[in-house]
Amino acid sequence: MGKQLVAVFSGAGMSTDSGIPDYRGPQGLWRRDAETEKLVTYEYYMADPDVRRRSWLMRAEIGALAARPNAAHTAVADLERSGTPVRVITQNVDGLHQLAGMPDRKVFELHGTARSVVCTGCHARSAMDEALARVAAGEPDPACAACGGILKAATVMFGERLDPEVLAQAVAVAKGCQVFIAVGSTLQVQPAASLAGMAAGAGARLIIVNAEETPYDSLAAEVIREPIGTALPALLARFA
Repeated sequence: MGKQLVAVFSGAGMSTDSGIPDYRGPQGLWRRDAETEKLVTYEYYMADPDVRRRSWLMRAEIGALAARPNAAHTAVADLERSGTPVRVITQNVDGLHQLAGMPDRKVFELHGTARSVVCTGCHARSAMDEALARVAAGEPDPACAACGGILKAATVMFGERLDPEVLAQAVAVAKGCQVFIAVGSTLQVQPAASLAGMAAGAGARLIIVNAEETPYDSLAAEVIREPIGTALPALLARFA
């Protein structure tokens, strides 16, 4: 098939085999429980120390940092290692693509990463596990070590904009790829979901791997409803 640029767009369904449930989707925990949604809403988080305390406890309980890549993440990294040009655009914040072996510079995290924390004042970044260790040691709302400002996960909370630079890079990949594979996403959260339409509009072969229908199925050259853990490795083997 030659050296086609393959873009893999991953949503929450990509990581469920790694034990990470869908928090953000239409039926996700953060949508169903208003109190839980407050913990990841920027306005509430910044205004209320109690929300921040509960938010840190929730992150400790989720245990996302302990999650390991699954067969789907490994298949994407293996394809990249085979010499096929691959770029990953992800709605996930778990960092599992990089843990599986994808180079960081080839992964565009639209919603940020839960593996880092950022100061809302001076923007200094540090590791999430360091912040959680401080919480475990008795700091319920750890402040920035550099300036004393409010720390938050380096994720895009409700009420925050996507990073325009990351979004611009993702758009460039969507418009420049020959194959765009959307995996485990309902393709309903905008503006991220529109990347599938952009890719198809630019002439890419759109392939959708998802259990349920998406608004972009009619544009797809192929729609796969099989479980992601087996379907994606089989699909990517075609491009290696």
